[in-house]
Amino acid sequence: MTDSNYLKRTIIKEEIQSQFLGEKRYLRVYLPPGYNEILSYPVIYCQDGEEFFNFGRIATHANRLILDEGLEPFIIVGVEVNVAVRTEEYAPFGNRFDAYTRCFTEEIIPFIERNYPVRREPAERVLAGDSLGATVSLHLAMKNPELFSKIISLSGAYYEPSLNILAQETDLSYLSLFMIVGLQEDHYTTDTGTYNFVELNRKAKSLLEERGAQVAYFEKDGKHLWGFWQQELPDAIVHFL
Repeated sequence: MTDSNYLKRTIIKEEIQSQFLGEKRYLRVYLPPGYNEILSYPVIYCQDGEEFFNFGRIATHANRLILDEGLEPFIIVGVEVNVAVRTEEYAPFGNRFDAYTRCFTEEIIPFIERNYPVRREPAERVLAGDSLGATVSLHLAMKNPELFSKIISLSGAYYEPSLNILAQETDLSYLSLFMIVGLQEDHYTTDTGTYNFVELNRKAKSLLEERGAQVAYFEKDGKHLWGFWQQELPDAIVHFL
């Protein structure tokens, strides 16, 4: 299969008006090869949607996995974010966190389910995110177990507030996570401080497993960059689909 086959992708741009956020929110929807609206498809919802498509090359990976590896076709929804308010929306201490998570569950998912033939069982929805995008995915799943059970966590930014929320949970046996972190992420500076992401991910993994979650956990050579995560995305997708 030549590269050009993978690059023939159907990506639809959508926009919704969010009453919770008080603004428009843009979505990218990848439709698999052979898409047929009378069928039904598993769905991956990605935080940082623009980056998952542009830097993670998730649509190209999906085409290759479906065309070459025989993976069941699936739909991808990338939810775009304004980088200027990303921490406010993705971190549980952010002032837009509640509005964003409500937008996600009460506006974005119903919009997609009205317009695309995605499956509606928690086991057929995957949440994916990098850094704080992984964190908000975990919080979404913990707040909405009736909606979500599977999370792709690429170098999750599991800061102290998130670990504390995690520690207060008693039963997370419904959760299944694919977690990866780069060994060179032990001194990474963000807009809120400098963190050891390796240590934060180890703590999150322990807390999750102690509460019954299933965790496929990996530490590999890598930095807090899409160059690292892009290479790991296919394994993460195959793990769940």
